[in-house]
Amino acid sequence: MILPILQYGDPSLRAKGEQIKKIDSRIRELAANMIETMHAAHGVGLAAQQIGQPLQVTVLDVSAVEDRPSTLRLSGKDVEPKSAMPIVLINPEIELRGETEVGVEGCLSFPEITGDIERAQSVLVRAQTLEGEMFQIEASGLLARAIQHEHDHLHGILFIDRMKSAAKAALSSRLKRLQKETKRGVRHHEEFVSETTL
Repeated sequence: MILPILQYGDPSLRAKGEQIKKIDSRIRELAANMIETMHAAHGVGLAAQQIGQPLQVTVLDVSAVEDRPSTLRLSGKDVEPKSAMPIVLINPEIELRGETEVGVEGCLSFPEITGDIERAQSVLVRAQTLEGEMFQIEASGLLARAIQHEHDHLHGILFIDRMKSAAKAALSSRLKRLQKETKRGVRHHEEFVSETTL
């Protein structure tokens, strides 16, 4: 099922995700819906906060991106990144590695807004699978960047928080407009819900 993606200004995007204690059919269905939603929106990652669920789960798929390569080691073995996609990370913990580099990022919660963001070139991730097993990923390139971006979402951090102040200032009018549109949409939704529940 394709779910609506929350836009900047929705308070759910600032919620820190709760640890998932039990991986059951509800969590597996949520992950499947998140993957479908991410693919429909042509994104490379989606965090639970972006669909209004404050949980520690994110999905990733960089297989459609040709011009920004990635490397992937899965539980100590080199793997062709495309063959492992999509990836679901439950309760992920990340360790930043190597030098940092600046790269362009966008976000499904910020339509048509991009910015230069400094990130670590590679990451080590420990997370659970949908079967509840622990696994480890070492990634670099676009996949490492996407993992850091989504991990931030799980802690209520948005990519604009990592922009240089001058870049953020240049986007301020667009960000304010997006916030206003989101608040208007949230208000209409609440009014609709209250009318339909009478």
